[in-house]
Amino acid sequence: MSNKKYHIDFKLNEKSFDTVESLLIFSKTISKDMFCFLENWFDTSNFININTSGSIGKPKLIKLKKKYMINSALATGKYFDLPSKTTVLLCLSLNYIAGKMMLIRALVLGWHLDIVEPKSNPLLTIEKKYNFSAMIPMQLNNSLTKISLISKLIVGGGAVSKNLQHKIKNIKTQVFATYGMTETITHIAIKPLNKASGLSFKNNAYQVLPNVMISKDNRDCLVIDALNVSDKTLVTNDIVDLISNSTFEWLGRFDNVINSGGVKLIPEQIEKKISAVIDCRFFVTSISDELLGKKLILIIERSVQKNLKSQILELKTLSKFEKPKKIYFVNKFILTETGKINRSRTRELIV
Repeated sequence: MSNKKYHIDFKLNEKSFDTVESLLIFSKTISKDMFCFLENWFDTSNFININTSGSIGKPKLIKLKKKYMINSALATGKYFDLPSKTTVLLCLSLNYIAGKMMLIRALVLGWHLDIVEPKSNPLLTIEKKYNFSAMIPMQLNNSLTKISLISKLIVGGGAVSKNLQHKIKNIKTQVFATYGMTETITHIAIKPLNKASGLSFKNNAYQVLPNVMISKDNRDCLVIDALNVSDKTLVTNDIVDLISNSTFEWLGRFDNVINSGGVKLIPEQIEKKISAVIDCRFFVTSISDELLGKKLILIIERSVQKNLKSQILELKTLSKFEKPKKIYFVNKFILTETGKINRSRTRELIV
């Protein structure tokens, strides 16, 4: 498929199209963002300009080759066995790569794509069954009563907590965590999250897709060579445990590492342990301390609960260094446009 064409079986909101022009006209009725993106997709240029999510640092504009976006779409279709006429629900924002790539996959693979508003409970008014969809963890958590409408689901944009993973353990929907970023044109690695998706005691690791090579740098951060979707080697800030040349366990962000009294702490690993007793949103971060330099704190999106504090501090899985020196409760977290917790701005609420 060239970027002047689309698959003959492609449908958008149950409508087929004879020409690119008719598709562009229809896209205007959905959103201006969609029209502008498709207009760019079908023009004569070889690139698409995409904004990164800005969840770590400031958002930036990067150029992605259209041929690499097509390669990524084909890889997803093959890996998840999603042929033409697959019914797909798009409930992510079209402003970012995850939403844009759902649309490109549909164009390339001939999916029947329905688009709904990217809200926190996307299945609230849905009754139709779908073969495939993509969500962020918050959307999955808010859609559990109707998640059986989706056969296969990929989850990205944040870690899936132990509590949420327990909730989806025995559901019939196949749920997979994804690892990727704008620079890799969404996911380059997949991890099963429940029994239906093939989870076993060995599956705490991400498995890279075909034609992806991985290694580590001297910071223990993941290095990616994915020639089908990128011209250059990508050095990430993601600390990983490299299990093999095709599998890895994600530990946390190098940017988030806290040096507290000479002890290096990885917030994401502490959060994984704490998630055993918390069923709402929270995160671990630090504030300045005269003695320690940085003091480990925990911020929870909930009204104050004294019994919850004691449950956390009594967790046997936490070392003495991993126990928060202070626990704060806030009514509402500040989020990024893609629904991720904005850690720095939320921390400002209590500092």
